[in-house]
Amino acid sequence: MKTLSFLLLLLILLLLVVGCSSNETSNEQEEQAEGEDIELKDPEEVEYPEEITYWTELHPSVSQTSQTLNDVGVYQELEKITGTKVEFKHPSGEGTDITEQFNLMIASGKLPDVIEYNWRTVPNGPDKAIEAGNIIRLNELIENYAPNLNRYLNENPEVKKMVTTDAGNIYTFPFIRGDEKLMVFMGMMIRQDWLDKLDLEQPSTISEWEEVLTAFKNEDPNGNGELDEIPLMVQPDDIKNIGAFVGAYGIHAQFYNDNGTVKYGSIQPEFKEFLTTMNKWYEQGLLDPDFAAVDTKLLDAKVTNNQLGSLFGFTGGGIGKYMGLMDEQNPEFTLSPTPHPSLKEGEKAATAQLAHPYEGMHSAAISGSAENPEEIVKWLDFAYSEEGHMLFNFGIEGESYEMVDGYPTYTEEITENPDGLPMNQALGKYIRASYGGPLVQDVRYVEQYLELPQQQEAVEIWGETAENEINMPPITLNADESEEYNSIMSDLDTYYDEMVLRFIMGEEPLSNFEDFVETLKGMGIERAIELQQAALDRYIAR
Repeated sequence: MKTLSFLLLLLILLLLVVGCSSNETSNEQEEQAEGEDIELKDPEEVEYPEEITYWTELHPSVSQTSQTLNDVGVYQELEKITGTKVEFKHPSGEGTDITEQFNLMIASGKLPDVIEYNWRTVPNGPDKAIEAGNIIRLNELIENYAPNLNRYLNENPEVKKMVTTDAGNIYTFPFIRGDEKLMVFMGMMIRQDWLDKLDLEQPSTISEWEEVLTAFKNEDPNGNGELDEIPLMVQPDDIKNIGAFVGAYGIHAQFYNDNGTVKYGSIQPEFKEFLTTMNKWYEQGLLDPDFAAVDTKLLDAKVTNNQLGSLFGFTGGGIGKYMGLMDEQNPEFTLSPTPHPSLKEGEKAATAQLAHPYEGMHSAAISGSAENPEEIVKWLDFAYSEEGHMLFNFGIEGESYEMVDGYPTYTEEITENPDGLPMNQALGKYIRASYGGPLVQDVRYVEQYLELPQQQEAVEIWGETAENEINMPPITLNADESEEYNSIMSDLDTYYDEMVLRFIMGEEPLSNFEDFVETLKGMGIERAIELQQAALDRYIAR
């Protein structure tokens, strides 16, 4: 009995000790959690930062005239207004070069205060980047220290939905296209002077395109006595990512939204029809034989050598660029926009280029290394104020623009640059709206940038002749989904790109299309569709 009583007493003491220990641990955890909460300062006490470090790409339209964004008018003026000195850090190169340098920077843990990048599409997603401490959640900071952006997001709930993750995090100061006219900037364009010479109408269907391209090939529209014309240039990425000509068949080549159901266009029967047309055009010499490997320099040469009859390109970097280059050499040279082609007259293409107000590019996040996030938030918010909006979109009044009857009008420094700079480079010396940044882009910028009637017509025609309802919204995958999705698509995309080219160029018979589809399924495309579906469902439910 004594032994039993002793054991009971010992057990009671042990439970009391464990209980006290658990309470102490629980209290410590609560205190830790409270300590990790953001302690917000009084907004009235927050000033602009004295200095910040800022990592961002130096856009080609800027790098032609400036070594750093410190040389650009918008930031020189911004320093005068805020007193903030910015040390810009620009990665070298372009494309994958920038991606590699971004990844190395993140891996090093040595982060600047502000990192401008497409955080929406980073591996594992923006929520994971917040969890890892690479960037910080901005919701409370924006509510307290960014009144201008906060007001805009509250007044535009659809945009706020786009810049918020499924977990409810706002993670960047976004680049926002502020008008529908700013969301249409790519499409098919054709040599209108060649059409006029051959007495042809603009094509609007696939069959009409085939007739026009055949005439370009066989009837010497450039008039040099040789059949050296190249009827059509459309590049693989335009087919894959934007859907050039694919939309005529009612699908997108990649993932698309069919009334809330995600589908992958390239495993649909309609994609075989598209490939059949492209293969036919390639074998008949209607599609440029260099389409798979053309670069900007070669494309420029084909256009300026008066050989190329039609291409997929930009309003500014296509119509504006080439009509400017050919103005003196060939005054008759005219590029006109054409409707997105359909299969039947009067129908609309299922998809084409149409951007969303927010897609992730050129947006600024605050790193977990920043010591003064409240001050940085206040500084970034200036671009969304009325004064900042004018500065980032039009530059310095009296230098790059003047107010004419209440309209911010670019000066001849921009429109007729005395140093002979094209307009995009002249704008790059002063503003950021011409290519993107953490700001709301103003439609009055593009109304002046697209000065040619053909460019203005392009925005209307390209915007009106595609449904665009099947384009995927800016969804975000969570960390687990992102890792699995990237694992599937890295190998799948390599195989896909190779096979699509082989089908178009006739190196792979189209009778093997079903084998191609089965291989994609074996590589995990159906699981990738499921992951995209889960992300779309969450986006719709936000």
